[in-house]
Amino acid sequence: MKKQLKKVLKELKELNYVEPNLDPKVELNIDFARRRMADSIYKQSVLEGIATTYADTETIIEGGNVNNMPSEDVHKILNMKHAWQFILNRDVISSPSNYALMSEINKLVIEGFYYNAGKVRGVPVSIGATSWTSNIPIESYVKDDIKNIEISEIPVEEKAIDFILYIKKKQISIDGNKRTAVLFANHLLISHSQGLMIDPNEKVSQFKELLIQYYEGKDIFRIKDFLLNSCYRKLD
Repeated sequence: MKKQLKKVLKELKELNYVEPNLDPKVELNIDFARRRMADSIYKQSVLEGIATTYADTETIIEGGNVNNMPSEDVHKILNMKHAWQFILNRDVISSPSNYALMSEINKLVIEGFYYNAGKVRGVPVSIGATSWTSNIPIESYVKDDIKNIEISEIPVEEKAIDFILYIKKKQISIDGNKRTAVLFANHLLISHSQGLMIDPNEKVSQFKELLIQYYEGKDIFRIKDFLLNSCYRKLD
């Protein structure tokens, strides 16, 4: 491995690669995210219906073994860990929050479960607790929609919320859309040193109810207020 690393470093030097210099506030936000990664993964797991505790989640993230948990649930937690590690990479955090990045996040989130991870779904999907269904997305439209949110002249935290709601309602991938949405929004926030978005596990029922109302087109303002006031953690 040392020989391989030396070879890679030599090739990077020949290509005049320079490691990106990050703004000190972005560096601080990365540290802020790393310290809260286990908490975020635990709360995302609870929202996904994974039967885990904070202690078990932390053990899995640190490479330990847990008892009485299905291997699929352990795999999902590890996938979220890998996706977090990906977005916190210095090169990745310097990259734009675009469709390509979102696809890569989704690929990591559902890796090992679907052959078409990271791709726009081509089959219908259903959502529990509602008869509403999302139309099959068209990749070119999705790219344009994400780009329009990215370049919109609104505060970064509002863009992050728009990303979350768009990805969740559009159901872009065959699975993992809620996890992808939060991770993608966090990439945007961290890259602009604007904090984090963390799911509130103590308000899961309320959150799900507001999401259903949003999916059905009944209310968008309440879910936005909820995300801003209950999920957003500003970097102080």
